[in-house]
Order: sequence, then structure tokens, then C-alpha cells
Amino acid sequence: MADKRKTVFMTGAGGGMGFESFKQMLPDLGLKYDLVILVRDSKKNHELFDEYIYKDGLTVVYGDLLNRADVAKCISMSDMVLHIAAFVSPAADYYPKKAMENNYGSVVNLIELIKSQGKKDTCKFVYIGTVAETGDRMPPIHWGRVGDPIKPSMFDYYAVSKVAAERYVIESGLKYWVSLRQTGIIGPAMAKIRDAIQFHNCIYNVLEYASDRDSGRAMRNLAAFDADGSLAESFWGHIYNIGGGESCRVSTLEMYEAMYGELGFKTLDPVIDPKMYATRNFHGQYYLDSDKLEDYLHFRSDSMQYFYDAYLKELGSAVKAGKVITKLPGGQKLMGAIIKKTFKELLNSEHGTKHWIDENEEDYIDAFWGGRKAWEALPDKVSEMEAFTDWDKVVHIDHGYDESKPESELTLEDMKGAAKFRGGTCDSTEMAKGDWTSPLEFTCQFGHNFKGSPRLILEGGHWCDECERKSWNYGNRAKKDRFFAQVWNPLHEADELREYPKIVSELDVNK
Repeated sequence: MADKRKTVFMTGAGGGMGFESFKQMLPDLGLKYDLVILVRDSKKNHELFDEYIYKDGLTVVYGDLLNRADVAKCISMSDMVLHIAAFVSPAADYYPKKAMENNYGSVVNLIELIKSQGKKDTCKFVYIGTVAETGDRMPPIHWGRVGDPIKPSMFDYYAVSKVAAERYVIESGLKYWVSLRQTGIIGPAMAKIRDAIQFHNCIYNVLEYASDRDSGRAMRNLAAFDADGSLAESFWGHIYNIGGGESCRVSTLEMYEAMYGELGFKTLDPVIDPKMYATRNFHGQYYLDSDKLEDYLHFRSDSMQYFYDAYLKELGSAVKAGKVITKLPGGQKLMGAIIKKTFKELLNSEHGTKHWIDENEEDYIDAFWGGRKAWEALPDKVSEMEAFTDWDKVVHIDHGYDESKPESELTLEDMKGAAKFRGGTCDSTEMAKGDWTSPLEFTCQFGHNFKGSPRLILEGGHWCDECERKSWNYGNRAKKDRFFAQVWNPLHEADELREYPKIVSELDVNK
């Protein structure tokens, strides 16, 4: 008798990454594995999925991730969970409590129900994290890797919710879990974004993007390779960065040069006003370690050109008109004025950079520019900005322990040294050599007692959960935490000690 096919339960199938994953998995269904999807009972989702209801190997459940009965039904049928669903930015910026309820609450539901159904050691859990967990990594610290400090940017409640959820996953006690930190996703959806968040992305920021298609392929391959037994056991129990590799690494400046260059602009001066763009407090990095996931899942195929093509398609006939206008005498200035006019509403909106300046919202001005004086000092033209050119130089972030040692050789002394490097102490008196999963006891520099496994602390880059949920207190933390100082001091002045209270934490979610 043939072995029963494995069943994958995927959340978020109606979203950008989720629907791409769904489309790429369709040919496998009923052959390599079966698929269960849980989607909201909405008109949009019925239009997307009703035609597939009778597809062999597919079960469509209309329900809610926060409804335990709906989730329990899906878990009962499944051998693996691909948890792609999330309440993302920019919507999360406007509804932080909803972001926490959905992003953290859904993880709690899923994992608790896996455990209650006796699947703790058999059901495989794939969590999609985010590059936003490590926050602002502007030059010169723009190269990063897993294990670097968790540092969600100020006011980024999407990142805050994902940090709390990832911590829960890592410390869940599940035998098979993995956290895949997704980067910016390029594709038609990104080309359609019209929100103030586009002005939070600093001109000299960098990202190693991944396409929606490649992200979907990663999920398809993960499910397929696991089903046929070719996914190595070593894949599980770790954190990875999802990145498109060298062809998807680009600064915001280079991206704008390519985008506006398609309209005939020879310079960005007519269309980009540096004073309307933040100079820090966004998120992004080039990855030193994204090849690790590629080596397991073999998903990369797209480059930044895929996004530029989507952008041109979104603009439609405006591209031809723009190319004509920008060739005329004074045409670039005219075309730039036309484009800037379309930005006016966004810039003056609740989260618009111009709104913050006009209303003198000091907390936002401090966070995104380093104070009003720093904003005032910005030039009026991109060509007058101080250029950064050393894109290939890597500033190594020390993780505070000997990473050359095999994992099996990790000791309590290693953890005590790592805690000291982080400005705190490891208070445990015993630790089994090479045990990365059992929680140890720590005290942070502010006197908070907390627990965390070596996997959470060393590979995840997490630290004190009480500090994380209370506020953004990065300047004071960097005074004693040498680990964290590496990603704070290069971008800030020594007297930047403002503490930004958080209005929501995972403790506010009703379990």
C-alpha cells in the first residue's frame, strides 16, 4: 500500500506572497502533497479560490486564523504549516493593535493547537518573519546576517509584532520549526504602493529584495522537497534570511535612478526632494548569508528588472508621454513638478514626512532625521547630498561568542560571555554542553530577569523581552550593550537618548 501523501496547511493564500505560493503549488497537488488553505470568507477570496474547490488534493476552508475552531480543523488534517499570513505595513502602521493581534495572536493559536493535537514532534512549522525585525541598517553597517541585533525601527509596529511572534516560535518547544525572514517583495503589488511609507525609505537605504514569484517558489520547493524526503534534517530549527542575491541588491537611490530614468530623467533633482525623505529609521540590508536558504530551496530566478518591468506596466501610457515631455526644453522640470504634485496628498497625510515637519512632531522628527536641525541641514537637491560609494565594504557585527566552534561545543561559559557582551549576565548555573534549545536565565542591564535559549539569543539576535515590549530605548541600551552598540552608534550621536514608549505589546493579546 502506497504511503499517504503529506498535507500542507498554508495561511495567507489570498495575499501577495501567499497567492504566488498557491499558484506555484497547484501542479503538485494530489501528486506530491495535498494542500489545505484557510482564507477569510470575503468576496475577494471567493473570486480567487472558488474555481479550485474541486481540485484534487486541495481543501479550501473559509474562516479566520484567530478562530480556534477554524484553525484546529486545518491543523487536524496537516503535517506541515506554512504560516505566510500577516497584517503588514503600511496598514500595520495605522492599526498597531490589529497588527499585534493578527501577527502574534495567529502564531499562538497555531502552535497551541499543534501541541493540543499531539503533533508537537511531528508537525513542521514554517514561520515567515521579516527584515524589519533588524530595522535600520543604513551605511556603513548595511551588510547583515542572522544573529545580528533585533532592532525594530521606532513606530514600526509590524516589526514589533513579528519580533514577538518569532520569539514565540523559537521558544515553542516544537521539534520542527523554522523562521524565514522575508525581505522587501518586488513585483506588481510593490509597483502599486501609494502610501506615505515610500518616503520613509531613505535615499541611501539598501535592500536585497526578493520577487513575489521567487518567494512563492521557495514555499513550493520547501513543501515538495519535504514531501519527497530531499529536504535535509539540518534545515529545521534555524532562522534564515530570504533574499534574491546579488541581482536583487539595490540602494533606494539606484532604484529611483532606474525607475525615473525609464521616463527620460537624466538626474533625480527635478523629481526627488531630499527634505521629503527620511534619512534613517527604516529597514533593509544586503545579506551576507542569504545563500544559505538558496542552497536548501533553490528558488532564485528574478532580478530587479522584474520590478522595473512591473513599474512600467503600472504606469502604462504615462511612460510614453513622460519620455516625450522630458526631451523638451524645460521638460524635465515640468515633468518633475507633475510627479511631485501626485505626492502632495501622501506627504501631508498622517504618516507623511511633510506633515511631521509642518506640525513639528518632535518624536517623529527625531526618529527619522535625528532632530529638526539635521532635517534643516539637508540639501534641496539629490545631487548635493553627501554621496556614499563604499557599497561593497562589510562592517562585521561581532555576535559575542566564538562562532567557529561547532554547535555541539557550546558551553555555559560561552553564554556567560555573550551575556556580558550584551551588557547583562547569564544567571543559570547549569547548561548541557551543545544544548541550543533549553532556556537559560538572564538579567539585562536594566535589571529585568528573563529567559531565552541560546538559539533565540545567539542565532536569533533577540535579548530582553521586557525591554522589547516596553519601549524603544536604544540610545541608553547602547551605552552598556556592546553587541547592540554596533548597529546603533554608527548611525547616531552619543547624546541621542530619547525613549519612545510602545502603545501595544504581545501581552495585550487575548490568548
